[in-house]
Amino acid sequence: MITLHWLYNLAGLMFAAFAILSALDRSNAKRLGNAAFWGLMALSLLGGDTIGDFGNGLLVLGLAGLAGFGFIGRSSPPTTGEEERQHWSDQLGNKLFLPALIIPATALLGTLLYNYTPLGEAGWIEAKRETYVFLALGVILAFGAIFAWLRPPAIAPLQEGRRLIDAIGWAAVLPQMLASLGVLFAAAGIGDAIGSLTRMVIPEGSIFLTVLVFGLGMAIFTMVMGNAFAAFPVMAAAIGVPLLIQHYGGDPAVIGAVGMLAGFCGTLMTPMAANFNLVPAALLELKDQYGVIRAQVPTALPLLAVNILLVYFLAFR
Repeated sequence: MITLHWLYNLAGLMFAAFAILSALDRSNAKRLGNAAFWGLMALSLLGGDTIGDFGNGLLVLGLAGLAGFGFIGRSSPPTTGEEERQHWSDQLGNKLFLPALIIPATALLGTLLYNYTPLGEAGWIEAKRETYVFLALGVILAFGAIFAWLRPPAIAPLQEGRRLIDAIGWAAVLPQMLASLGVLFAAAGIGDAIGSLTRMVIPEGSIFLTVLVFGLGMAIFTMVMGNAFAAFPVMAAAIGVPLLIQHYGGDPAVIGAVGMLAGFCGTLMTPMAANFNLVPAALLELKDQYGVIRAQVPTALPLLAVNILLVYFLAFR
């Protein structure tokens, strides 16, 4: 049976390759820092179960230390040059995007076939992991299509991947860290504390005010932690489940789904969501590193208001 651990191993091997290539790249002054950072990522994915919770905790501290003290930086691996890229662009145009479309197509079609045909009865894939497996399969098929079509050097995908991951840097692992931070906040009882405070401030029976605090809380906690998935456990434990669902009888599907959308409005307005807001500015070499955020705020605020109203009118019909 193909389990999620197979995918962890696949991703771990990729990061291990980045680490080795970084260590061998003498043109990068921070090659050892990059090698250590991506090597720790590889260790987490390949051996996280073996090293245990304490070992993983030390690993995360190592990642934070390497990033925080500036030991990692951009690299310039020997990939295709500007002239060669322009040549392929002029010759093939938008056809260059075809291999990338193989990935979502494989994930979608594979998931549908596995779940709605007798194929799923074979039990080849771990339950509820079908989409992840077919997503990884799509990546492999896309690689095969690229090699068959364009015939790049064998090392080119790894070097290009290293160039991109080095450009993103520590922000590449920020979503995972922030998601775990949300779980820690929930386990520490932050949600219960917020829920108690909400009951003290909001009058009994004020559904709209409770929905308003829930929506604003989702956006604000998302801005603090950079990820709506990190904010959701806190706000669900504080307001979503005990007040909106259990006390006032709201529709759980609406509260959960639209509540997450309210959190995503916070994602648009925070530098903590570095992989969404700061990385694009860096890759596009914008003069204003917060330019993406400034452009998104006029959309995020009215969208947040709409989501709050949707929860109120749809969840309590």
